[in-house]
Amino acid sequence: MYRSSPPSTLRLIPLLLALAGTTASVQAQSLVDLYTAARGFDASYQSAKSQYDASLARGEQAKAGMLPTVGLSAVASQTTQDSSISSQNRTYNTQSATIAASQPLYRPVNWANYEQGKKQLDLAQAQLLQAEQDLIVRVSQAYFDVLASTDTLAFVRSQKAAVAEQLASAKRNFEVGTSTITDSREAQARFDLVVAQELAADNDLRVKKIALNQLVGQANAEPKPLLAPVQLKEVEPADVDQWVRQSESSHPGLKQLEVALDVAKLETQKAQAGHKPTLDLTGSYTSVNNNGSSTSSSDVRINQGVIGLSFNLPLFAGFAVQNRVRETLALEDKARTDLEASKRTVAQGARTAYFGVQSGLGQVKAFEAAEASSQSALDANKLGYQVGVRINIDVLNSQSQLFDTKAKLAKARYDVLMGGLKLRQASGTLKADDLQPVNALLAK
Repeated sequence: MYRSSPPSTLRLIPLLLALAGTTASVQAQSLVDLYTAARGFDASYQSAKSQYDASLARGEQAKAGMLPTVGLSAVASQTTQDSSISSQNRTYNTQSATIAASQPLYRPVNWANYEQGKKQLDLAQAQLLQAEQDLIVRVSQAYFDVLASTDTLAFVRSQKAAVAEQLASAKRNFEVGTSTITDSREAQARFDLVVAQELAADNDLRVKKIALNQLVGQANAEPKPLLAPVQLKEVEPADVDQWVRQSESSHPGLKQLEVALDVAKLETQKAQAGHKPTLDLTGSYTSVNNNGSSTSSSDVRINQGVIGLSFNLPLFAGFAVQNRVRETLALEDKARTDLEASKRTVAQGARTAYFGVQSGLGQVKAFEAAEASSQSALDANKLGYQVGVRINIDVLNSQSQLFDTKAKLAKARYDVLMGGLKLRQASGTLKADDLQPVNALLAK
């Protein structure tokens, strides 16, 4: 007599997962929430902000060479005179104060330093932008890593429940004589394998959560899951050449190398200015008060003002200027070559990221079709097992294929979302506002 197996729990798994996700998402944080937390906590980003402030201050320092310098000096002394010729001993005091000022009129090196200082602002902005983009990608990657590990663990546990059900069915069928002991042993072997996979998935989730917590500075960060059904958008603009052009004009790495080339050109101008004259406007005012002197006991006050031009013309410096020019020209060529090489690398990175997203979207559609096919295959194999035309291993293999496809589909969706952010990073256009469309796909 054949005894049918109990109703399958496989159909209930999506509902259970949805209910669990809804319950967890009550206290969960969105991607924007965790990025905001990381922005105020991450040490690498805070270091970049400090470097930004330092670069701005360094740029302002270059203005000093174009502005006047003023100094004040004062001297007070007492002199005691004891002469063997005269019986008179004399003591007198001297006080003097001088204020001096100098204004550069023609100093090519100072002007080049000033221009280099202004380039520090562009450099600081590019470095901070690159650090911010890196933080967005790191937080998003950690966020989706936790979601992917959570899904994997949920699917493994669902597979464990389904295999346990199949194992119980095989044991009952063996007891009534409708199946062999082989079915039970195959189901037991698959159950033991799934238990091992569950342990590995649980540990992987724990590690991914630790990484996310450390990044955002929270003890129990809980990402919101994707809102079902997941609707992934196509890449816009759908033109790889346009993404490449954006990368050439906006990528912060290229901005930094462009600044480096400009600085190298100014360094050459500084070297060439080594044989040029300099001209400064100088002035000073000195006040001296003498309470006597070595020859007189009368008080003397002297006030003296001086204004003039200071001219200096280098004539020969042992070929140091010529060799310095040769050095800076070579470094200028190096900076130009580095910029060109980086442009090629950035363009290749933008193309790779673009086609990666396109491929990911195709994989998502393929996995969605594979999920439906795997579900149909599982239903057919379970029905065939019940009527005796399929064996237990067919059902177990179908279950493994279905849950493996579900896990790969979930991972492919996260990869597409990450690929979109990395594509914007590769083009140099990634900003915090780009997280809003991704945030809209998460559970409310």
